[in-house]
Amino acid sequence: MAVAQQIDYNMQGKYAADGYDVVAYFSDTAVKGSSKFTHTYDGINYRFANAENLNKFKENPTAYMPQYGGWCAYAMGAYADKVEINPKTFEIRDGKLYLFYNAYFTNTLDKWLEEGAEDLKTKADKSWESEKFK
Repeated sequence: MAVAQQIDYNMQGKYAADGYDVVAYFSDTAVKGSSKFTHTYDGINYRFANAENLNKFKENPTAYMPQYGGWCAYAMGAYADKVEINPKTFEIRDGKLYLFYNAYFTNTLDKWLEEGAEDLKTKADKSWESEKFK
């Protein structure tokens, strides 16, 4: 992750993924991390549910980091905008973690899937790499 991207990283609650364990998502589980298992990587704070997940992250941090700085993947693809997330709403696609906004009768994961996740992912990739987020 480039240092310039840190400015745009979503740090809800002072931790990536609002303090949820980014490794646990890859077991299809949204689990709140513990203050007992924390780690800072590239200036970003992470929490983990257990020592095993913390160690997995330390072995290969970039494999577990949320896409688009942890901002809502749908909003990045549809609007090229940074929107907060609900850490319980996520998708693992092609081995990468995508987080989504889900509140007030709007679940953007549902929209992501309904409107074409691959197309939105392509747009989100381009938006995230644009000068707007550097």
